[in-house]
Formats: sequence, C-alpha cells, structure tokens
Amino acid sequence: MAFKETVTKEKAAETILFAKSQKGLTFEDIAIAVGRHPVWVASAIMGQSTMNSEEAIKLIDLLELDGSIAESLQVIPLKGSLDHTVPVDPLIYRFHEIMQVYGTTIKAVIHDKFGDGIMSAIDFTMDIEKKEDPNGDRVIVTLDGKFLPYKKW
Repeated sequence: MAFKETVTKEKAAETILFAKSQKGLTFEDIAIAVGRHPVWVASAIMGQSTMNSEEAIKLIDLLELDGSIAESLQVIPLKGSLDHTVPVDPLIYRFHEIMQVYGTTIKAVIHDKFGDGIMSAIDFTMDIEKKEDPNGDRVIVTLDGKFLPYKKW
C-alpha cells in the first residue's frame, strides 16, 4: 500500500497566498467563492480552521491549484499558530500587547457582566472592518463568542 504525503499546512498556506497575490484577489473574493466569511477563510488558509471538501475544491478551482492543497485544507489542524515567545511581527505584537495591558480588564468586565466563566473560542465569530477617518483609518475588530459559565457541583 503506497503512502500519499499530504502537503503541510504551512506549505499550503504559502502556495495559496502566492496564488492569491498573483491573481490580485482579496480574502473577501475568496470567501465569496468558498461561501464563508472572509475572516474564517483567512483562518483556514493560515492553517487554523478546517474546510470541508466542497469548500476546499472551490478554493483550489478559483486559484487553479493542485488537489493536494485541497487535501491539506481538510486536515484538522493543531490550533495555535504562534510560538510561546512574544511575537515579533508588529501587528501581531500589538494584539499581544493589548492582552498584556487590557487582558485583566476584559476578564474583569466579562465577569462583572456575565459571572464566572469564559468566552468560547469554539462558538465564536470575528469580523475585521476598516473605518475611514480623516485622522487615519481605524481598524475595528469584533470578537463574538458565546459565554460559557463554569459549572458548580
């Protein structure tokens, strides 16, 4: 029995992002073709979400890529793409910084409003918008997760 090697998530992401760039497409363009939200599609491309066969085929057809890329998109990922060290990419670092500065505040306010529990990262959506502003465009990130109370027993 021959073993068929699957393209790694990292190599698939690199290939997809190169094809996306070559075709001048946005995540919004790909999302429309796939039939999902652009942030979710970006997450799947970056190896953090799992596409089904239909979604993966739509993506590789749009980008004219090999079927091995579609297979990689369907493999359940190991979640968490960042190292344990502080990120050095400036944009990712700012989100790390936001959590360092405001993480305990966010936690305190959530507990104040909901009680003892967490925000789900499974029953979760995210949106990223651009807001035009004469003083410099603004980034609006919306995190929308189900509240999960801790059980008492």
